[in-house]
Amino acid sequence: MEVLLRLKVKNTMIEIVKGDITKENTEVIVNAANSHLKHGGGVAGAIVRVGGKIIQKESDEYVRKNGVVDVGNVAVTGAGNLKAKYIIHAVGPIWRGGNHNEEELLRKVVRNVLKKASELGASSVSIPAISSGIFGFPKKLCAIIFAEEIEQFLKNNETSLSLIRIVNIDELTSKIFHEVFDDKFTEEKS
Repeated sequence: MEVLLRLKVKNTMIEIVKGDITKENTEVIVNAANSHLKHGGGVAGAIVRVGGKIIQKESDEYVRKNGVVDVGNVAVTGAGNLKAKYIIHAVGPIWRGGNHNEEELLRKVVRNVLKKASELGASSVSIPAISSGIFGFPKKLCAIIFAEEIEQFLKNNETSLSLIRIVNIDELTSKIFHEVFDDKFTEEKS
């Protein structure tokens, strides 16, 4: 794990981290999920491989009780064998060229992740770059949306969150998030 950037907004530390989300020590980790909460590949597959089949079992139970999770919304399960207490399963949009409300749907899911983590009373959350992997959302636009939504959430809401970590395993995504957050929050200080 490598912390690329650390900055503070109000009372919350934001960190951009290159690392494996399944090894995070935060109370909540976020899974980039599909609407049916079937965790086969990408971040979701890694979380179930490390955290255990109980995560898929709880996800299946959630869908049975509540139906599929709409794009932009979240569901919560336990974290199985992971260090976290909870997993927030966040359903981001599939990129279809940008003309299908993808940006607003990604904004909504980022807001819902932060809101749900706060409702859970969590002090810390680790979030991957939702939708920017196999869902094809442009990485830089994803990073810009994350930076804007996190800033707005922290400025406009009381929250239990003292730490928000953006955690990505690949070099390119980590680098883009580092650059975007550094640019955005450095400009505001000057």
